[in-house]
Amino acid sequence: MKLSSHGRKVHSLGRPIPAIEVLVAGTGLSPLIACSVDTGDWGLLSAFVEWWHRETSSFHLPVGELTITLDDVSSLLYLPVVGDLHAFEPLHVDDAVQMLVDLLMVFAESARAETARCRGPYVCLQWVRDIYQRRCQAGHWTAAARAYLLHLLGCTLFTNKSATNVHVVYLEALRDLSMTERYAWGVAALVLMYDQLNDASMSHNRQLGGYITLLQVTNMFFIRSASTMFNFKFCYTFFINVYNFDVASVVLDLRVLSVSWGLHC
Repeated sequence: MKLSSHGRKVHSLGRPIPAIEVLVAGTGLSPLIACSVDTGDWGLLSAFVEWWHRETSSFHLPVGELTITLDDVSSLLYLPVVGDLHAFEPLHVDDAVQMLVDLLMVFAESARAETARCRGPYVCLQWVRDIYQRRCQAGHWTAAARAYLLHLLGCTLFTNKSATNVHVVYLEALRDLSMTERYAWGVAALVLMYDQLNDASMSHNRQLGGYITLLQVTNMFFIRSASTMFNFKFCYTFFINVYNFDVASVVLDLRVLSVSWGLHC
């Protein structure tokens, strides 16, 4: 199974420059900057995808049934799970071009060329990083903050299977940055993760999108809980025999170490 994870892209771009730090923090999305794994654990995630049941939206493990909840999202990612739900409507390419012109202050020709290259209302993450740098150099701070946040969303909550681009429609939620915090971003992240798990659990699909960090961290806590609540030797033997040593080592690591995700966020 192929994973779409952009942790390295988030870390390479780094934190927002001081001039836009307040704007970014005011959206409530800044915890995502520090909460991203560089590379997903293929063995761990593959095992949990196999256990996913579309009918119940839960993992059916040998030790019981588990699922990712809004409380998990709120506790691990510090994202709001109460608030407005943004309705992202289907976006025509011409509307995407106009949105890029209005909100990122790019030339129409450049926006049109980029959407043509991505074959739809999408833009490459590298292109967004370049726009961010240019808006910073020009001192266009609001546009720079929007570009930074679009890149962040495309690398975390709304990671798609292309592994290279992000949908322009998410810019609509960044039109008025003072209103962005009112959205329940945690709900959006969980709904998309459920959708991605539903797709990946089908036998003909071999790729997983969505926020890999959310799935990986919650699964680590599931394993840690299972090794505590049930027989640890059984859990270890099951993982090492049925899957691979990478998954079994997670059980060992989480048993030996006291993992606190909050320390990393």
